Amino acid sequence: MARDARAALVALNRFGFGARGGASGDLVNAASDPRGFVKAELGRPNGALLEAPGLQPTPALADAVFAYQDEVKRAREAAKSEAAPQEQSSPTRGLSTNGADKATAATPSAAPAAGADPAPAMQGTPAKPAQAQQPPNVVQKTFRAEALARLQRAVLADCGFTERLVAFWSNHFCISAGKGELARMWAGAFEREAIRPHVLGRFADMLKAVEQHPAMLFFLDNQESLGPDSRAGQNRKRGLNENLAREIMELHTLGVGGGYTQEDVTSLARIITGWSFAGRNNRNAAPGSFVFNANAHQPGPQTLLGKVYQDDGLAQGEAALADIARHPSTAKFIATRLARHFVADDPPPALVARLEAVFKKSDGDLKALTLALVDSDEAWSAPLTKIRSPYEFLVAGGRLLARVPEDPGFYLSSLNTLGQPLWAPAGPNGFADINAMWAAPEGMKLRLDISAQLAARLGNNLDPRDLLDLVAGDATSTETRRTIERAESRQQALALLLMSPEFQRR
Repeated sequence: MARDARAALVALNRFGFGARGGASGDLVNAASDPRGFVKAELGRPNGALLEAPGLQPTPALADAVFAYQDEVKRAREAAKSEAAPQEQSSPTRGLSTNGADKATAATPSAAPAAGADPAPAMQGTPAKPAQAQQPPNVVQKTFRAEALARLQRAVLADCGFTERLVAFWSNHFCISAGKGELARMWAGAFEREAIRPHVLGRFADMLKAVEQHPAMLFFLDNQESLGPDSRAGQNRKRGLNENLAREIMELHTLGVGGGYTQEDVTSLARIITGWSFAGRNNRNAAPGSFVFNANAHQPGPQTLLGKVYQDDGLAQGEAALADIARHPSTAKFIATRLARHFVADDPPPALVARLEAVFKKSDGDLKALTLALVDSDEAWSAPLTKIRSPYEFLVAGGRLLARVPEDPGFYLSSLNTLGQPLWAPAGPNGFADINAMWAAPEGMKLRLDISAQLAARLGNNLDPRDLLDLVAGDATSTETRRTIERAESRQQALALLLMSPEFQRR
């Protein structure tokens, strides 16, 4: 196997989203200077930022979802009013509705699965639809627009390294669009506003942006957390909510075994009471913007990880986050997760130690950390054993087939099928970053089904042997090349290519 061909494969697959089809010349360019090819994207000013027509900031999206919910409520009330005369004359009047009346009065709830496009459920309405017209589903429309912008950027990028970093950090600091309409409406904006500006900046800045973003506060219920001794806590039945504090320490920074205790979790939860976002009726801030509610903040000093933080209101929590971002356990945790994502499920200890040292020395400079990863020999010599996640697999397919998405539907539905719905992990720990998650037989069978669908649609117009040269060139194994050449049809050959080790592994 030619050394430059293998290095090009590592550059494109381990760090990027794979070679693009057409006349991109990605494999040749990567082979000429593999490390330089990967690093090129990191030098572009604001290269991680994403702007597209129609994408709006979080407060504007909050206004839109609140207005949509009001429209849905009015439509339900109109439908119920029109149905009332029919109910009065109906022979079934007075029979049990099995909770339908209660459902009708409810606020619009969680959005449908990613990729689904139904109108909001009209629970409790008569069997025959009333004449009241449903408002357009602005939540689903926004989600699909955000998804399309992200997918187009990933498919079109030269290498895709920056977009891979965005996806990594977005999963590390994940929220779930399945939480409800606000979360679904804000999922893309959260990534654009809290993740992308800091991908090559300072970890402490990203941490602060993430934990103060309304999407994260809503996802982990911090707007409901009240200091027991605060004015609001004394007047209401609700108390302290530790969700956000626990995930900050366990999943975002220190990691399990990072040296914190349950007492530290409770202390951090007290410190960040009052961190919230403006709701629909807030008179002092735009709906959907971060606010510090002093009335909900636990008064007094708090001891966290052996240090006392005086009660300085919002500054108390920001000081705590800044110190946690610099904690030695955070350096080790972040270094391990980055190496695991890009190199191996069990990353080389020497690589982790080197990244940890860079994180500490640079005060959490993520660009310095990323360059140290690319410059490490371990990242280039380790075998390509990690299986692409469903998102990486689908984006790589779009790149190879030169199909810039004009509609996100295929990607969203395929991600649902493969178990990685966009921006919707099952829990706050995100999607697993190990082979056992994605290499299971059932998952690989579903990939084969999707590959066969793509091949049936596009196979007649493409020569898989030419595509194989774009994917891996001289780094292609004899077995893979022979398998594709002996395929019974172009469609079968394309499906086999999409399932080959050269395409599936990174």
